[in-house]
Amino acid sequence: SEKIDSSFRNTMAAFPNLNSDSGLKKLDEHLLTRSYITGYQASKDDITVFTALAKPPSSQYVNASRWYNHIDALLRISGVTAEGSGVVVEGSAPVAEEAVATPPAADSKDAADEEDDDDVDLFGEETEEEKKAAEERAASVKASTKKKESGKSSVLIDIKPWDDETDMKKLEEAVRSIQMEGLFWGASKLVPVGYGIKKLQIMCTIVDDLVSVDTMIEEQLTVEPINEFVQSCDIVAFNKICEYH
Repeated sequence: SEKIDSSFRNTMAAFPNLNSDSGLKKLDEHLLTRSYITGYQASKDDITVFTALAKPPSSQYVNASRWYNHIDALLRISGVTAEGSGVVVEGSAPVAEEAVATPPAADSKDAADEEDDDDVDLFGEETEEEKKAAEERAASVKASTKKKESGKSSVLIDIKPWDDETDMKKLEEAVRSIQMEGLFWGASKLVPVGYGIKKLQIMCTIVDDLVSVDTMIEEQLTVEPINEFVQSCDIVAFNKICEYH
């Protein structure tokens, strides 16, 4: 789309040691206008950088911290399979294929639970504690399976203010105040539209079964109290991240 700024184009990225101040600063600057390391969706490039970090970036690095939490949330819901455009991180080894495709911690826990079940006396009387634990495991597996069946999408939204006197910082704060399960706000920037007016261009990732962008625009972004700042919203790009069959 011609509306998408060139800063969102796919390009190979390179970073110095990410566990140094200079490395974190460069990562933070890189993510100022991006939701992901390369491209329009989470990819192996994000996993490479994610695993190269010894610990989550501090809140001092706003963009890097936001990105880290977003990737961490994606990995808890599903795997990341997109190839990416390539990334080089000083002192970092390549990410193993299985680390990208099957990261959820819940899977290893379920495997451990299955091993524990092998030691259970199947002919003995089940205690209340065992029954409760079994029910909790079943509920956890069911919830995990339901989440894995949900596809995700990356959405780029244009949000236009009323005029050049609209406080764009408060407009963005109002937009990001919308919080719901399955919604993750990403990078944003102000784009001139003429006559001294700028629009907010912001990216978000949604879990398709949980969030409808059209409904969010109609029922939250363009009604009180946010419509004090927002005149209109347009979906510029809508890309599926992954499908489950």
